[in-house]
Amino acid sequence: MVFAAQKLRLQPALRNPAVLIVVDRLDLDTQISATFHASDIPNLISADSRQDLETLLRQDTRKIIITTIFKFGEAEGVLNERENLVVLVDEAHRTQEGDLGMKMRAALPNAFLFGLTGTPINRRDRNTFYAFGAEEDERGYMSRYGFEESIRDGATLPLHFEPRLVELHIDKDAIDQAYAELTGGLTDLDRETLARAAAKMAVLVKVPDRIEVICADIAHHYMEKVRPNGFKAMVVTYDQESCLLYKAQLDRYLPEEASEIVISVSGKEREDKRYRPLKRDRDAEEKLLDRFRDPNDPLEILVVTAKLLTGFDAPILQAMYLDKPTRDHTLLQAITRTNRTYGDRKTHGLIVDYLGVFDDVAKSLDFDEAGFRQVVSDIVGLKTKLPAAMQKCLAYFPGVDRTVSGYEGLIAAQECLPNNQVRDTFAADYSYLSKLWEAISPDPILSEYETDYRWLSRVYVSVQPTTGTGALIWHSLGAKTIDLIHQNIHVEAVRDDIDEIILDAELLDAVLNSPDPDKKAQELSIKVAQRLRKYMGNPRFKKLSERLEKLKEQHEAGQLLSIAFLKALLDLARDVVNAEKDTPQEEDEDRGLAALTALFEEVRNEETPIIVERVVEDIDEIVRLVRFDGWQATSAGEREVRKALRKTLFKYKLHQDKELFEKAYGYVREYY
Repeated sequence: MVFAAQKLRLQPALRNPAVLIVVDRLDLDTQISATFHASDIPNLISADSRQDLETLLRQDTRKIIITTIFKFGEAEGVLNERENLVVLVDEAHRTQEGDLGMKMRAALPNAFLFGLTGTPINRRDRNTFYAFGAEEDERGYMSRYGFEESIRDGATLPLHFEPRLVELHIDKDAIDQAYAELTGGLTDLDRETLARAAAKMAVLVKVPDRIEVICADIAHHYMEKVRPNGFKAMVVTYDQESCLLYKAQLDRYLPEEASEIVISVSGKEREDKRYRPLKRDRDAEEKLLDRFRDPNDPLEILVVTAKLLTGFDAPILQAMYLDKPTRDHTLLQAITRTNRTYGDRKTHGLIVDYLGVFDDVAKSLDFDEAGFRQVVSDIVGLKTKLPAAMQKCLAYFPGVDRTVSGYEGLIAAQECLPNNQVRDTFAADYSYLSKLWEAISPDPILSEYETDYRWLSRVYVSVQPTTGTGALIWHSLGAKTIDLIHQNIHVEAVRDDIDEIILDAELLDAVLNSPDPDKKAQELSIKVAQRLRKYMGNPRFKKLSERLEKLKEQHEAGQLLSIAFLKALLDLARDVVNAEKDTPQEEDEDRGLAALTALFEEVRNEETPIIVERVVEDIDEIVRLVRFDGWQATSAGEREVRKALRKTLFKYKLHQDKELFEKAYGYVREYY
C-alpha cells in the first residue's frame, strides 16, 4: 500500500490525486500509519475523527489520508465528487458489503476503489469482485499474488490434502442440507430451524464409534507421518463438546500430555465442571501456545473448534486433522495455519480431511475466470430488476401511510394481508426482493430504496408465523438486511404492555369493551407474536405458538368473532406471561453469553489479542446492572444499555468498531 499510494500520487495523468487508505479496525489503522511514517512518506495525514475526515474531503485535501471505514457511518450526502480520488481498502472482504460500504460509496461517488484482501469472496450475496473489480481487469484482479507465487518465493509452502476414511464421510446431501440451514442468515425467528439443523449435524458428526475410529486413525497417522519429522498438529472438531470427546479418545492412543484442548469457556460451559480446567486467562493460554511452538515440549496436538483457526502463527504446525464443516474464506484462513515455513525440513502443510470438504477447499483456492465473470455479470443484471421487485412488494399495501410507526403502522399493513394465502404470496415476493438486496449491496443505488425496504422488512417480520410454518418455508433475513434493521432499531421501539393488560382488571374491562375490538385484537395478536418469537426454539413455548397460529386462522375463517378472538388472545397472553415466569431467565442469558462469545471470537486475531471471555463477562455484568424489565421498548432503556456497552468496549479499545458495536448491541437487546 505504501508503494501503490506513492506511485499513484506521482502519476501525471491523475492530476495530483488524493489517496485514501481505508481500514476496518483501529489496530490496523495504527499499524498502517506506523508503516507509512517509518517509510518517511510525504504529504501524509490521519483522519482521527468523523469530523476530520469530512473536513479533509470537503476541502479537497490532496494528500494520502489514512482512516477507518466506520468514520463514514454518519456521513450525509456527497463529501467529494472528484474523479481523481483513489481509495485503497484493506481487508476488502469484511465490512465492505453492508451499510458502511454503501455510505462510503455514496460519499465518494466518482472515486476509484481498489480492494486488498487475502481471501476474496465470489458469491452472489457477497462478492469482492463486484464491489471492487474493474472492467479493464478481465480476471477480476489488477494484481494478484497467489499461492503459486508465494510458494515460488519461499514465503509459504505447498498444501497437501489427504482424504481419509471415506467410509466415515457423512452422506454429502445430508451434511450440505444441514450446513446450509446452519449457516443461513439467522435471526431470532429461525432458532427452531437452527436447533433442528444443529441437532441433526451433531448427531451425524458425533456418533461415538465414528469418533473412536477417527481418533485411532489420527494417532496412527501422526505417529507415522508427522512426529518423526519433528512437527506438530491440530485437530479441528465440530463443537466444544466434540473437543472433550476427541481428547478422551486421543488419550487412549497417545500420552495424556501430548494433547490439549483450546476453547473459550463461557455461558453454560462455565457451570459445567468438565470445562473448568479449560478456562484459562490470556497469559495462561499464551504460555500453553508457546509450549506448543517449542519443539522440545511434549505438547504436540491442539484440539480446537473455533479458536486458533485465524491469526494463530506456529510454524512447527504441519498437520490439520479436519472434522468440522468449514467453507469459503473461513476454510482458507484455517488451512493456511499449516503452510508456514519452518527451517529446511518442512516441505508442505498437510490437511487430513475426515468430512469430505476437499471440494470446498478447491473452490476456496481457485476463482475460475468464467465463474467470476458469470457471477459479477449476474449481479450487474440484478440492479435492473430491483425497482420492479420493490414496487411489487409495496403494491400489497395500497393507501397505507408508511411514515406511521408502532402498532398503528403494522396493523394498517397487516390489514392488507388478510389471510395465510396472501401472506405467503407476499413472503415469496419479499424473499425475492431481499435476495436482490443482499446481492446488490453495497451499491449506492440502494440508498434511494432503503426507507421502503426497511419498512417492508419490519412488516415481513411482523407477519411471519411464530411456529416457522406456512404454505412455504419463510426464509431467514439476510445478514445485510438484519444489519440495516439493527442500525435503525430505535425506530421500531414500540410499547409492549401485555403484563399490564392481563393484570389490571379495569384495563382488561376497557379492552374488552373497546369500540373497535377487532383493532384491539390485531394489536394484541402482534404483541403476543413478538413475545413468542423471543422463545422460538424453546419447547416450553412451542404449543403456545401453535395456539396463536390456530386462533388467527379461525378468526380469518370467520369461526371466531372479534370479541371471542380478543378473549382467546387475552387467555393466551396470560399463559405466555405465566410461562415466562416459570422459565429461568438464565436460559436466555446463557444463549446471550454464547452468542456474544462467538461474536468476539470472530473478531479476535493476532493483532487484536483481546481477552474474549473478559470482554463478554464485563458486558454481561454491566448490562445486568443498568437494564430493567421492558428496557428494549423505551428510548431511555436503549440509551442506558448502549452507553454501558460502549463504555465496556472502550475499555478494550473496541468502541470505534461500529459494526461490532451494533452486532453486540443486537445480541444484548435480544437476550437481555
